[in-house]
Amino acid sequence: MSRKLLKSTLVVGGMTLLSRISGLVRDIVFAYVMGSGLVADAFFVAFRIPNFFRRIFAEGAFAQAFVPVYSEYRERRAVEDTQRFLDHMAGRLGGVLVLLTVLGIWAAPAMVTVIAPGFLDQPDKFQLTVDALRITFPYLLCISLVAMAAGILNSCGRFAAPAVTPVLLNLFLIGAAVWLTPVIGNAALALSVGVLLAGLAQLLFQVPFLARERALPRPRVRGADAGVKRVFGLMLPAVFGASVAQINILVNTLLASFLVTGSVSWLYYADRVMEFPLGVFGIALATVMLPNLSRLHARSDGNAFSNLLDWALRWVFLIATPACVGLMVLAEPVVSTLFQHGATTPDDVRRMAQALVAFAFGLLGFVLVKVLAPGFFARQDTRTPVRVAVIAVVVNIVMSLLLVWPLAHVGLALATSIAAWVNAGLLWHLLRGRGIYQPAGHWGAFMLKVMTAALVMGGLLWWGAGDADNWRVAGALQRAGRLALWITLGAGAYFFVILVCGIRPRHLILKQADFET
Repeated sequence: MSRKLLKSTLVVGGMTLLSRISGLVRDIVFAYVMGSGLVADAFFVAFRIPNFFRRIFAEGAFAQAFVPVYSEYRERRAVEDTQRFLDHMAGRLGGVLVLLTVLGIWAAPAMVTVIAPGFLDQPDKFQLTVDALRITFPYLLCISLVAMAAGILNSCGRFAAPAVTPVLLNLFLIGAAVWLTPVIGNAALALSVGVLLAGLAQLLFQVPFLARERALPRPRVRGADAGVKRVFGLMLPAVFGASVAQINILVNTLLASFLVTGSVSWLYYADRVMEFPLGVFGIALATVMLPNLSRLHARSDGNAFSNLLDWALRWVFLIATPACVGLMVLAEPVVSTLFQHGATTPDDVRRMAQALVAFAFGLLGFVLVKVLAPGFFARQDTRTPVRVAVIAVVVNIVMSLLLVWPLAHVGLALATSIAAWVNAGLLWHLLRGRGIYQPAGHWGAFMLKVMTAALVMGGLLWWGAGDADNWRVAGALQRAGRLALWITLGAGAYFFVILVCGIRPRHLILKQADFET
């Protein structure tokens, strides 16, 4: 199963890589068209609000509750029972989302007031944000149903289609920026229309894949299914947990709204760069882990469950550690290469790079949370991650308030990273303390080798990057060429040292017969 899991992770990672590349192109277009001014701040806040609810109801609480229950149905129930469960689930979820969407459109001014109170002193900025939010909010309905479709397909072992779906959002937003903005005359409103159209396209894209698996839901509102009740029962603590986790983002947005104009945008662009490796590897691995851990839990195979977690954690440290070091060292070259075009100034680049260093400090923590949390969700335990998330949010709020004034937007990014490390540390401690996860041997030697390779790579990149001013004044093609060269050399140095230290691919493959599926 290890090879199968690795193959699935590579498939998801490859599709996610395509999504992230198109996302970077999208953000480059954003930076060119909007820069980091009033219009950009308004759109990013308007888009962040439905994304906040999406991560709670779709990728957050719903996915964590739905996938384990659906996996159990597939393992233990008849096909007819499984289809009935999907039909009732789609009907109930759709009804809740329609009500939430209507409420969100009506309450748009109140939500902007709560999430970006600093905009109240700028009436034009506030009203533009409200107008954009009313256009983008129905995206929540579409993308939450997309998340249900992704949960179904992932449980069936089909990972490629759900992973590539976000590309549609990026393509629609690029199209809206280039073609709709001149027509509408306002980039924030044009991009909001693009978000809504993308949500509809993403939902329709799932239909043929669900039909091929004979798992296309036919929504039913009447009647009930015990599995649906279980999903909503598991969702209650998970909704709170996902909400708590997203509060970290909203705290940053709220505090940044009081800082100088551009602060929201600087944090957005830096976060997008940090999420590139997080999405390509961390989210891809977590996506594959949850249904497989759920199946092992349904079979009551605790030893295989622990071994699978251990396998995933070793891959996390092997891949995320150099990504963390590389982003911290190459922050200014990366941001300058990607975003220093059009309306984006060299000062914007400098401030984005500062935030990126702070976010990169927490990258490994973010990835660890993505892999450790499924260890609880797969066991249908949504309460423990909630308690941990509450502690992490308290840490984030306290650190944000302490750091925002001396460090401005950089302090907000650093607070988020610190909270991620606290979250990951507590999840690991609880998995160990409850005997759910037992580390395999040679972890100390493994980590020493990884850290040695990462430090060698970091030293090489620091020497090669040179002075940041040279990157700001260089041409776009020159920056891109230099960055590609040093990323290639850095990655080569890292894996060369890894091999010299004795880590081989075969050391990261599980061989237990228990994992064969």
